[in-house]
Amino acid sequence: MLKKKTNRPLTKSANHEPKDTTSIDWIIWAAWADRITFEEIKEKSNKVESEVIKIMRSNLKPSSFKLWRKRVNKKSIKHRKLFEQSRKNIKKYNLNENF
Repeated sequence: MLKKKTNRPLTKSANHEPKDTTSIDWIIWAAWADRITFEEIKEKSNKVESEVIKIMRSNLKPSSFKLWRKRVNKKSIKHRKLFEQSRKNIKKYNLNENF
């Protein structure tokens, strides 16, 4: 049986969470993940934000590091306090919109 050709690329593996939370692979995975804050990274790997930035700088290509920094600076969700505040603002906005 012949396989149908598609224009979409085939993904052979998903970006799964590494098992060891102290490994550099896990720290890089967590730093790229939008739902994981720097506080959670500190709790699981004992690395503060500045250490995570150094790890990212030394392990990513320069263009990837710049992209990550731009993304992290734009989003307020990498810090728990700012994330919680943004969630409150969204809830307030949605409540006001219903009236």
